[in-house]
Amino acid sequence: MNLPGGVSRIEAVVNTASGSVGPDAPAKMEAFLAETGASFRVTAPAPDQILQALTSAVDAGPDLLVILAGDGTARAAAELCGPKGPVVAPLPGGTMNMLPHAVYGEVAWPDALRGALTEGRERMVGGGEVGGHTFLVAAILGAPALWAPAREAARFGKPGLAIRRAQRAIRRAFTGRLRYSIDGGAREKAEAMVFICPIASRAMPDEAQALEAAALNVTGAGEALRLGLTAILGDWRDDPAVEIERCELARVWSAGGIPALLDGETVRLASLAEVRFRPDVVRVLAPPKARHP
Repeated sequence: MNLPGGVSRIEAVVNTASGSVGPDAPAKMEAFLAETGASFRVTAPAPDQILQALTSAVDAGPDLLVILAGDGTARAAAELCGPKGPVVAPLPGGTMNMLPHAVYGEVAWPDALRGALTEGRERMVGGGEVGGHTFLVAAILGAPALWAPAREAARFGKPGLAIRRAQRAIRRAFTGRLRYSIDGGAREKAEAMVFICPIASRAMPDEAQALEAAALNVTGAGEALRLGLTAILGDWRDDPAVEIERCELARVWSAGGIPALLDGETVRLASLAEVRFRPDVVRVLAPPKARHP
């Protein structure tokens, strides 16, 4: 296999406990990488040792870091590598697979890896930063971030669990609205804010130096339910309660801590958060024309 220029040492971290990986994935990964002729190491750590394994892999100084895990692990790898560390190949191994699908399209991980290694090019990916965390696809701030568990339950054919989680999200939907200001503009109110990176935006090209910001405004449980169902079943950006604009820097605050979903991973932010665009979050190995979801 003819690898992209400069790739001779590969580190791979496989989370067998992640959504769609499975116990045989490390052996498959080793067999695949053996075909490349490169020097490689495959690590399959326990779930509580993922961060340690990622740190060890980055410290080894490979030319390429392959991640087969969920969105949270891919995001952690991006934070560790940064713009000057190893190039990353984030493969779909989780449930949502937001970053892998944005980079490689909705394909199985062997196809994504083969495409990256045979026709991939180093590509700098910009993204967002909030509360000391980076994100490369999207960040949801506010109560609607709580809809993510309901969506996953629906995706895996568990309607009862999806309904219970949706009910919990509705109960918490009006505990505290957000205030926000975009690029120094007027102060506004919203139920939630969504920030989408250029790699996943339908409204901006990949080279755009800004985030796509969407304010979600609902006035009651009925609209919250509609927006939640849109998030579960379709594209929430098509909902009439969503207002979209371009954003380089936003300030978001509330009376208490802000629930957030960063590239599919739930975090809790402080009551005041700044969201900014970063043009150089991490380098990825991707085909020249990545297939967006």
